[in-house]
Amino acid sequence: MPGQLRSSPPVTVRVLAVVSLVLAMLLTTRTALGRDSDNDNGQIARGAGTTIIHGGTGSPNFVPVITTIAFHAERSGGGITGEFECLALAPEPASGPGSGQFTVNAMYVVGKVTGASVHEDTATLTGIADITGLGAGTNVSFTFVVHKGGPGSAAVLTVNSLPTLPFHEILVQGAFQVNDQK
Repeated sequence: MPGQLRSSPPVTVRVLAVVSLVLAMLLTTRTALGRDSDNDNGQIARGAGTTIIHGGTGSPNFVPVITTIAFHAERSGGGITGEFECLALAPEPASGPGSGQFTVNAMYVVGKVTGASVHEDTATLTGIADITGLGAGTNVSFTFVVHKGGPGSAAVLTVNSLPTLPFHEILVQGAFQVNDQK
């Protein structure tokens, strides 16, 4: 009829449309989360960030050292695989102008993770690395003990070329993840 107002779709149609949209979003989220957790089944530990070495270069000068670190370890084919990388930088002058600019490559560790164990929120990763700078060498055994968490979390790197000099690192930016292995 001319002049008659058109009515909007019935309320039930609108409600069904909204419910369908919400269900589609929930199912999509569940599927994506399911895939992520499937990928994490073998994941032991992973992380990346910036740390500061507690005590820097040590006594008597105590020059600060920061690191950029990245690692991952997972169970694969009955073994442990993964990668470990840590670049330690120090300032060229120990104090005064420029002492806050971390431009000197003090140590660079690039390795393969070949072993891992987890106890609560702590993972111990072991492997073989090539190292430049402090402790330089090839096929050097290393141990990296990492505590789960964000800034403030701790880690300790020990390399066999410097067995009496463990590097106590405090995470200032980034995150370390340790998965429960139960």
